[in-house]
Amino acid sequence: MEPIVFLSVLGAAFLHALWNAFVRGAGSGAGGSRAQVMMVLSGIQGLIGLGLALASPWPPAAVWPWLLASGMIHSLYKLSLTRAYAHGDLSRVYPLARGTAPLIVLALSAALLNEVPNRGEVAGLVILGAGILLLASGVFTSGENRALLPFAFAAALATAGYTMVDGQGARVWGLPGAFVAWMFLLDGIFFATAMLAFGGRSVLPTSARIWRLGFGGALASYASYAVAVWAMTRAPIALVAGLRESSVAFGLLIGWLWFSEPMTKGKALSVAMIVGGIALMRLQA
Repeated sequence: MEPIVFLSVLGAAFLHALWNAFVRGAGSGAGGSRAQVMMVLSGIQGLIGLGLALASPWPPAAVWPWLLASGMIHSLYKLSLTRAYAHGDLSRVYPLARGTAPLIVLALSAALLNEVPNRGEVAGLVILGAGILLLASGVFTSGENRALLPFAFAAALATAGYTMVDGQGARVWGLPGAFVAWMFLLDGIFFATAMLAFGGRSVLPTSARIWRLGFGGALASYASYAVAVWAMTRAPIALVAGLRESSVAFGLLIGWLWFSEPMTKGKALSVAMIVGGIALMRLQA
């Protein structure tokens, strides 16, 4: 992996953790508020996507199946994540939602795309994934609300799904920026339709604070994913996905510093494993 790609993906990882913090910051126990933030976030992403899509070529026929699948999977991810945050904290939901995705992507990349990293890179991914899963283990030992688990795991599966779909779709088209623009446009349409169908008027923003959080989250999310998809055209998808999940370390720090979530020895160990996995991946690149 080229140094510029490596550093760009690390920056994207921080932005990804940041927009999740904006959603989490909607307020403890305010599930409806988190849904409203996600509605604003998704809507602004869609508008940004629309503006960039109008300046991009019309997608070729071969790209449309990838775009439609991507829009639906991204919407499923956001729906699952919104529900998970209604039951758990950033330092628990985020690791579960993101932690298993790199290993799923690694397996799918090897099976479907014949992209097999070398042994050192696989070891780095495994250490990274183990560190993230260790970070999430507190949900089983600390008496936390296990209702978050099915939604967090659904988000993890969706993460793996859209990583594979978007990486391949961008390669098929050859224009990663245009692919991201059209994807977010479709995602905004699908997500808004699903949220209004399930939540009605309760998911519409009701305060300036919701708009601020949603707007900030949209900018961070769009920039984060545009960089990630570009990176997938320059490096193996599994390695980009694994490195991007270093966002969990950023999420842990944000949860500690912003939301005053406890920093335990177990969390510190997991962060050390995450950093070690990233370093091993970089040394093998």
